[in-house]
Amino acid sequence: MVKILREQLIRKLSQGRFISGQLLADELAVSRAAISKHIKVLNDMGLDIFSVKGKGYRLANPITLLDEQQLSHKLLQLKCDNRVDVHTIIDSTNSYLMRRLPNNVLNGQACIAEYQSAGRGRRGKQWQSPFGSHLYLSLYWQLNQGLSAAMGLSLAVGIAVSEVLANDYAMDVQLKWPNDIYYQGRKLAGILIELDAQSEDSAHSVIGLGLNVHMPKHSAEEIDQPWADLTQALGEGVDRNILAAKLIAGIMNKLELHQQFGLAPMVTDWRKRDFFYNKPVRLITGSKEVRGTCQGINNKGALLMDVDGITQPFYGGEISLRGA
Repeated sequence: MVKILREQLIRKLSQGRFISGQLLADELAVSRAAISKHIKVLNDMGLDIFSVKGKGYRLANPITLLDEQQLSHKLLQLKCDNRVDVHTIIDSTNSYLMRRLPNNVLNGQACIAEYQSAGRGRRGKQWQSPFGSHLYLSLYWQLNQGLSAAMGLSLAVGIAVSEVLANDYAMDVQLKWPNDIYYQGRKLAGILIELDAQSEDSAHSVIGLGLNVHMPKHSAEEIDQPWADLTQALGEGVDRNILAAKLIAGIMNKLELHQQFGLAPMVTDWRKRDFFYNKPVRLITGSKEVRGTCQGINNKGALLMDVDGITQPFYGGEISLRGA
């Protein structure tokens, strides 16, 4: 009930006009005090709502909400028929799809949300998810050959995202092994893949993408690394419905290629955008650290490093790649 009420409140405020607290209370059948409490929660979620005595509440700027119908229409134009579930408020788009495994989700089904209360990144890190500011997208992909088919999957998705941003938004982005997308040396997006094996020859993956679109000031203050967003990079706003549809179509294209041929056809594409290629790097695993020169990736998605004149492959897991 609380979630539904807040969603209704958001829709009423989304146009950016003043609405009196009493009118909101009457329309939503709650008290003025309850409206005030919900407004505070929405502000904490990242919505910039202010009040003026005698006028009521208003969003500092109008927002265009994600729209399931618009998304589906755009996907059909791109020759994709993926099912897309759009949520206003959710714990995590990845968790939403993981809960539906294995029988209540369709291959290629996507979930997108305006706000995640428990968004997460790789190695359990929290992913900042202010309301309506970014793109929080997850997609289910069946692995018919089992868990081995997941090798290099995050790299294929990264290549797909980079190509959409390059071809449709004229952005020169870089890829950081194994799951980050950079713009001018700052993090623009992250990929989180979660796996579930039902048997030796069948497995499931949920591919999560968090992409910064328009970073609110208060959220930026909580991020402990250099970041970038599309609005700053492009100098104008982005229609998230169109962006999401293009990303889903692009990711599906690379997933189908990866399923048929593995990562081999995409290794050269990765090298063109590899943020650390031919640069000195550190590879950190727990308390251990390996130093060398990044030499790109191999056909299985392993990071290749020249360590004391010998090229060695390193595979994903609880490891972190950084500049030396």
